[in-house]
Amino acid sequence: MAITVVGSVAFDSIETPAGRRERCLGGAATYFSLSASFFTQVRVIAVVGEDFGAAQQAAFDARKIDTQGIEHASGKSFFWEGSYLENLNEAKTHTTDLNVFGAFQPKIPDAYRDSEFLFLANIDPVLQRRVREAMPDVKLVAGDTMNYWIKDHRPALLEVLRGLDILLINDTETKMLAANTNLVQAARAVLDMGPRMLVVKHGEYGATAFYGRDGIGARTFRAPALPLEEVVDPTGAGDSFAGGFFGYLASQKELTPGAFRRAMFYGSVMGSFAVEEFGTARIEKLTREEIDTRFSQFRELTHLD
Repeated sequence: MAITVVGSVAFDSIETPAGRRERCLGGAATYFSLSASFFTQVRVIAVVGEDFGAAQQAAFDARKIDTQGIEHASGKSFFWEGSYLENLNEAKTHTTDLNVFGAFQPKIPDAYRDSEFLFLANIDPVLQRRVREAMPDVKLVAGDTMNYWIKDHRPALLEVLRGLDILLINDTETKMLAANTNLVQAARAVLDMGPRMLVVKHGEYGATAFYGRDGIGARTFRAPALPLEEVVDPTGAGDSFAGGFFGYLASQKELTPGAFRRAMFYGSVMGSFAVEEFGTARIEKLTREEIDTRFSQFRELTHLD
């Protein structure tokens, strides 16, 4: 089943203890779509500038990702520069140039309108809501956001949350959104805002899913992160997790509780690969066999016998 994702396709310059890379292919929609494409068909809605060329397009083509929804505009693509020299779990932003992304107005190709799954990557909640309302018949819709939208665009974000089935954010964002420093209480408060499930990403410590309401219907499920000897670049880990998680769900004939639990593991698998090289390099050369092997390692990590 096809996923439509709306978000950013960008260039990133990144510095970590492992080194520095200039103008890597990046953006939330890029990492998400590459990751999800190992499980199902993916369609992308984004905007790029004149600096997005054949080399960047080839990364999408190699995974058979539908890019007719990527608009090509005059100017430069979205650019982000950041470093992780002090803390690998937290990026320090040095430069953010929106460029053509600043005037982005998502356009949904007619061929995308039969998509059964929709992912609203981290963009202006006004645009997220607009796309959600234009695709009312999707089977499942998930989304992401960040501290900037939570802090300065809360009313628009709350409108988006009411239309989500699943929200994927990190623990700091969860507590900020709920104005509560206790993660469990914060998760409960976020679920009351609309989403049926909240997936909280903990970086190198895995992810936790919260679903249901207070009392007997409330549930949690924790997926660990695989211990890695070296993390080269954490930039796309969260978006790659989202791609693995949602891509696996879209590949299933039935969305059972077991499917959601396995999706959490596949999300962790894809996030663990993303951090092994700068930018999208590791995911671009990944194979399904490697994914399934690492999934087995995750299962062994969590089984008693």
